[in-house]
Amino acid sequence: MCISMSIIFSYSVYAASSTPTLVTKINSAFTKIQGYLEKIATPIAGVCIASGFLIRKLSLGDEQKMIMGKRIIINSIVGYAGIRLLDIIIKFVETVVK
Repeated sequence: MCISMSIIFSYSVYAASSTPTLVTKINSAFTKIQGYLEKIATPIAGVCIASGFLIRKLSLGDEQKMIMGKRIIINSIVGYAGIRLLDIIIKFVETVVK
């Protein structure tokens, strides 16, 4: 009884050390999602930056509109940079999980 339990336990520990199928599927899903986000985020960031510049240029001296345009520009740049950094974040999570 003890011998069979030790064999089963050692087999399950060995199987757990290899990369599980679920982890591989999740990693590939995250990679696909990242690709889709990058394809969508590039034109959206461009439109947001352009509209931020237009709001600043057409503010006609109104401080609130200039501040709003600056916030739009900064937030769109930070958001786009965050999406571009997803690859680094995913690789970091892969190294931590392994």
